[in-house]
Amino acid sequence: MENEHSNVEHAANYGIYILVWLALLALTATTAIVAGINFGALSIVIALAIAASKSYLVLTIFMHLRIENRVFKIFLSVALLFFVIEILLIFADYSNYVR
Repeated sequence: MENEHSNVEHAANYGIYILVWLALLALTATTAIVAGINFGALSIVIALAIAASKSYLVLTIFMHLRIENRVFKIFLSVALLFFVIEILLIFADYSNYVR
């Protein structure tokens, strides 16, 4: 049986890796800078947006999800959807108790 990934080349483009690494460093510095500024209720939203963008870069570039099968991408999307729903429910529950 032939492997489905045999047609896909996994050529390492080190320039992309370096650019993504620099972007991750910049986003980490942005996280540290933003942590010192009081944005009120937006602080959590900003921190989650930065973390989401960093995780997107790691998943697509370093974990090579751009070249995976469509079925795998669908399963990952469903898992992420349920994770987002869980986080939203946790924040909604937390906001009811903190007043």
